[in-house]
Amino acid sequence: MSEITIAAEIRQELGKRAKSLRRSGKVPGIYYGHGQQNIPVTMAELSLQPLYKTTATHVINLKLDDGSSHTCILRDVQFDPVTERPLHFDLFGLNEKEELTIEIPVRVKGTPKGVKDGGILQHVMHRMKVSCLPKNIPDHIEIDVTNLEINRSIHVNEVSVPNVKILESEKGTVVAVVPPTIEKAPEVVAAEAAVAPTEPEVIARGKKPEEGEEGAEKAPEKAGAEKAPAEKKAAPEKKPPAEKKAEKK
Repeated sequence: MSEITIAAEIRQELGKRAKSLRRSGKVPGIYYGHGQQNIPVTMAELSLQPLYKTTATHVINLKLDDGSSHTCILRDVQFDPVTERPLHFDLFGLNEKEELTIEIPVRVKGTPKGVKDGGILQHVMHRMKVSCLPKNIPDHIEIDVTNLEINRSIHVNEVSVPNVKILESEKGTVVAVVPPTIEKAPEVVAAEAAVAPTEPEVIARGKKPEEGEEGAEKAPEKAGAEKAPAEKKAAPEKKPPAEKKAEKK
């Protein structure tokens, strides 16, 4: 467990006034702990960076401008989604007799045998949630992958840290070596496309029927139907009754 000393000031500007602190290069935060009084604090952005720009867990020796000192850890940092600058941070006070839950970085050690044989190393779990006393907080959890072969993996139940209880699922994968992805050569792809089955030929709509087909037999019937109105017109017209009487006379 490594320790880092950070200086901070007790913050007087609360609420919306915190914006003026950010404009001056400072970041507002809060110190809290079980059975301890919450203390609003602020520190320079450059002083905060070593706490979150790291792959190790640090126990912080916080020194305030009122002369008091507090042992704590960095619990959370909120960032601006656009500028990615820190907006707020939380410091959690430690009690040497009280266990705490914390996330510890996971580091990989060695070059796997499977990678030497052409496999690819996948680092799945980068942080592990653990429970322990403050004095037992590890800087990081180291995983030796030297003997890891292709299609082999290391799970949470295979990881052991002295005086630390791991809270992750025992079946969770920490690291694994997987076979390489094999891409087909362009010649193979072209050959597969050449032997691909072709779609059946579709007969075009509106094709003229051949002789002897059903369409050819219906043609004369249609022609006869067109002549029928002409034959009706040729029939003599009937004379009205008045004209018949005149003829008798």
